Amino acid sequence: MSRRSLAGEFLNAPNAITLTRIAMIPVFLWFTFHESRVDSFIAAIVYAVTGATDFLDGYVARKKNLVTVIGKFLDPLADKLIVMAALVMLVHLGRVQAWVVIVIMAREFIVTGLRTIAMSEGIVIAAGREGKNKTAFQVASITFLLLHYTYPIDAFAFTFELDANRVGTWLLYVSLFFSVTSAWTYFAGFVRAVYGPGARESARPASAATRDLGAGGSGA
Repeated sequence: MSRRSLAGEFLNAPNAITLTRIAMIPVFLWFTFHESRVDSFIAAIVYAVTGATDFLDGYVARKKNLVTVIGKFLDPLADKLIVMAALVMLVHLGRVQAWVVIVIMAREFIVTGLRTIAMSEGIVIAAGREGKNKTAFQVASITFLLLHYTYPIDAFAFTFELDANRVGTWLLYVSLFFSVTSAWTYFAGFVRAVYGPGARESARPASAATRDLGAGGSGA
């Protein structure tokens, strides 16, 4: 068996993509903090690209068979850091209410804790559709909240004012709904797996698990 190299794992393609995504956090935060229409537009673009490439590192890792231990740690960490950094800055700027961020953070702590316990018991709990919806709406909502300003739209014979902050706020509430429902779905699956009929018989050592808990990353 070949010996693992920490430097080698850090420098492989998928982990390099993940580290680049993390490095983009201070970039969109800087443009967000220095409020102007141009800076807000740049911040929104940088965040949208960073959030939309969530799938890219995992895809490259599977395609090139470069799944690593450090990658399994970095990928979900990057997802959570990107979202939480943006939301904390938006609270600071008064664009998001603090209680919304508290609920979102509590959800992440709860699901992460359940995943850790389930993994230690050798239990696999698949991610529900709610988690994927949560991620999609979070990326969209934060992008609009970073965009912030009102923009005139004239396309396809329609002329209107796009209030990016209002659109982002409503999308954030939709993502909050999916955050709560996905956490409940995951918790219910955890209870069934641990305490349901035949739970002990179906449990197996964590080392034998063939699927990542929650399908990995922010989709859980």
